[in-house]
Amino acid sequence: MQEMNAQELRAHLDSCDEPPLLLDVRQPWEFDICKIENSLLVPMSQIPSKIESLDRTREIVVICHHGIRSRSVGHYLEHAGFTQIINLSGGIEQWARTVDKNMTTY
Repeated sequence: MQEMNAQELRAHLDSCDEPPLLLDVRQPWEFDICKIENSLLVPMSQIPSKIESLDRTREIVVICHHGIRSRSVGHYLEHAGFTQIINLSGGIEQWARTVDKNMTTY
């Protein structure tokens, strides 16, 4: 699993030919407060039941509040055979502080 901070991820998103899946593993109430545009919400507890709907060949960026839950989900996905996983270290909190300073935080 690759780790990227918010600024590294922003640069990666700006330069990649095919956009990765932005997989947000927070709770719906957190997602309602703030999210990165085009993110897919699948709460951490639902990952095992939704794993077959995810494309194993697509790059996936896993997102949570501070980067802890997303790292756990990233390891879970790798164990399940996914090979292109990026964890947003610092999470949506760091994204809001460094990339999208107008984003609501909690």
